[in-house]
Amino acid sequence: MKTRINEQIRVPEVRVIDENGDQAGVKPTQEALRMARSKDLDLIEVSPNAKPPVCKIGDFGKYNYEKQKKEKEQKKSKTSTQLKEIRFHPNTDTHDMDFKCRHLVEFLVQGHKVKATIIFIGRMMVHQDIGRKLMDEILEKLTVVGKIEQPPKMEGRYLTVMLIPEKKKIDDYKKSLEKGKPVDKTADHKAETKVETKVETKVEPKEEPKSEVPADN
Repeated sequence: MKTRINEQIRVPEVRVIDENGDQAGVKPTQEALRMARSKDLDLIEVSPNAKPPVCKIGDFGKYNYEKQKKEKEQKKSKTSTQLKEIRFHPNTDTHDMDFKCRHLVEFLVQGHKVKATIIFIGRMMVHQDIGRKLMDEILEKLTVVGKIEQPPKMEGRYLTVMLIPEKKKIDDYKKSLEKGKPVDKTADHKAETKVETKVETKVEPKEEPKSEVPADN
């Protein structure tokens, strides 16, 4: 529905909101129009179905731009999100892991749900601790912009985790990019990762140094 402005508004009276957003009461339409014109602004009908219709005094060009921007954002938010999955192996090297995690971070920033899967092939099944350690590293990177929706779980030879975008984290991430600074991976992110994965870290006892016994001459 097209927004009516100025002389296009033909009802006898309107409820006026001034340029500062304050209520100015119910006025004859012609008086409201004179108020707008005296400030070089427009009289914009914002609630045509109200009794009487509500009109706002403001710059129609700016109002229309903001309205279209809001409608575009609402349409974008209604678009169904996709599940993006990237797969890893327990022996995935650091460079490859970083590359894949950057893509997962981008997907989260775009509003998609993501799934990280570690595949155990052959004898790697007996080294699940390596895969879980890799999962910890992956989650440390992804929880910068996302929230764990489904904690890591083992299904057959697949270790999977699912994350969803978290708006506040994404906003902070974008601000850090604008400033040219890396996102601070705080203890909160690390704590979240550790709690969700429920992986126990085993501390191996340190081996006592052996004393050298001098050889008998």
